[in-house]
Amino acid sequence: MQTIKVKNPILRGFNPDPNILRVKERYYIIVSSFEWLPGIRVYESKNLVNWSHTTDILTTQVSLQGNPTNGSIWAPQISYADGLFYLVYTDVKSAGRPFKDVHNYLITASEITGPWSEPIYLNSNGFDPSLFHDLETGKKWLVNELWDYRLDTPNKSSGIVLQEYDAEKKKLDGPIYKIFAGTELAKTEAPHLYFRNGYYYLMTAEGGTGRGHSVTVCLAKNITGPYELDPGFPMLTASDKPASTLQCTGYGSLVQTPSGRWYMTYLCTRPLNGAAILGRETAIQEVYWTSDDWLRLKDSQTTPMEEIMIETNEEVQQEKDHQFMDTFEGELKKNWNAGRILPNADWCDTKCRPSMCRSGRRIYAGIHWLPIVYNRWSHPISFSTRKDLYDGKLVTSILLICIRNHFASRLPTESFKNCIYW
Repeated sequence: MQTIKVKNPILRGFNPDPNILRVKERYYIIVSSFEWLPGIRVYESKNLVNWSHTTDILTTQVSLQGNPTNGSIWAPQISYADGLFYLVYTDVKSAGRPFKDVHNYLITASEITGPWSEPIYLNSNGFDPSLFHDLETGKKWLVNELWDYRLDTPNKSSGIVLQEYDAEKKKLDGPIYKIFAGTELAKTEAPHLYFRNGYYYLMTAEGGTGRGHSVTVCLAKNITGPYELDPGFPMLTASDKPASTLQCTGYGSLVQTPSGRWYMTYLCTRPLNGAAILGRETAIQEVYWTSDDWLRLKDSQTTPMEEIMIETNEEVQQEKDHQFMDTFEGELKKNWNAGRILPNADWCDTKCRPSMCRSGRRIYAGIHWLPIVYNRWSHPISFSTRKDLYDGKLVTSILLICIRNHFASRLPTESFKNCIYW
């Protein structure tokens, strides 16, 4: 075995809400995609060190037109049982307060690349669903955040609920159990269940996705509770560590390697002058179980670490070259996304002229569709453009725009020069 130095984040740029899974010798991480299609990006690795974008799961199964900005696909979770991949996710139709219009679904596939089934509706009482396959009893259970609009607090997350999923009936069945009300950190969400050494473990995110973001763990002898809170909670947070490179850390999920080591992936940001210009990213860290059965970060107490060590079967080096180039010849590469609609030949033409991608419809700046293709930035970038001359008039052939906190560039015309801003 080899021990490799790895630098976090392992998935840079817009890769929020990571959920990790191992199937045999392969590891998978999936991330939230919000209003961008194709949805739910899948990364694959053989060693936890280097990750490649393998596929995207959601294509025709969802309709996102009319969904709000920052709504749509939240917090997917993937699991494997009975020879199938199970994927649960939330489709957010309204993200306002006090009411949220959220719907949780399940799809399955025999291969990670699909084809995936049509969605099975689960519930609408909250978000962040997670499916647990209980090998002790053979039952399947769904946990999710419970949104209670009646609360008089600004945030309406009132805890975590559990209900059995009937795989034959393809629906939730039986009583709903509220298994965790959360701590004073509040905003309890992102639940995942694990079983180890006779205990059921409930891992949640708390404190919101800002600087208070944290990971909290509880345990119970019975899956329906009562759950005992980790006396040393939170087990991960950067809320009291302003000097840490990694901030807003939370939303943890666990994986065990074939050699028995445990690792946790989690969400983080790297703010620059207060703004996380590359978005929410994915980090990883080794964890271990104490003699009294609690989960702890290895070598760092509760601190997120930028540099970590990962055990691998062979000598590897973390890849640092993330160059991406598209000459727009043939089909669009899978790196591209579009807002609420799939990129397709109806409006995204890569064959009209060599090395050119042209949108064939007007840009509609609303919540139904945007006929523009986008790419996720993972590093500071440089780019080149070309100006075309038609009938003596200067025409620019590319435009980069600003999406929230990201840099943007407007190309030169006769009225203004190049500029970069945020």
